[in-house]
Amino acid sequence: MFALEMLVAYPAQGVGKIEGIDRREVGGVACDFYIVRILANNITLMVPVQSAAAAGLRQLVSVKAARQIMDDLYGSLEEAVCTGQNWNRRFREYTRLLKSPDLREVAKVLRELLLIGRSKDLSFGERRLLEQAMNLVSGELSEVLDTSESDLREDLLARYAPPMAEADAG
Repeated sequence: MFALEMLVAYPAQGVGKIEGIDRREVGGVACDFYIVRILANNITLMVPVQSAAAAGLRQLVSVKAARQIMDDLYGSLEEAVCTGQNWNRRFREYTRLLKSPDLREVAKVLRELLLIGRSKDLSFGERRLLEQAMNLVSGELSEVLDTSESDLREDLLARYAPPMAEADAG
């Protein structure tokens, strides 16, 4: 399914490169594992070949899907965000979505947290989730769209800057 040197995405970790396929004995049974090095932090993962899809290992999104995600991120800044939920429920939901193999779900979390940050200071937990979502989304989109990850991050942060910050800068 995956080839050596191929870029892949792993839930909650981000973009990685298949560096090898290794055979190990686990519980007396020989199993093949993908050796995946996560680009953002050099962590090496061993993902069983047989259950790679179930574990969420997948190819990077297509250019078309990446452009659609970018369009969604650059959409209206006026949409309502579900800030009515208590923080614990939102935190659990955001944490669950950040583990999703679907980058669109992760991008939704990023967009919501960026929108919330336009109207109030984010708590420590919200900032941590925002950073994780930003890393996952910008890491994959920059690879797929062949653009600078830091430029993509800066553009998003500027787009979602609180209205007061824009007025103060001018």
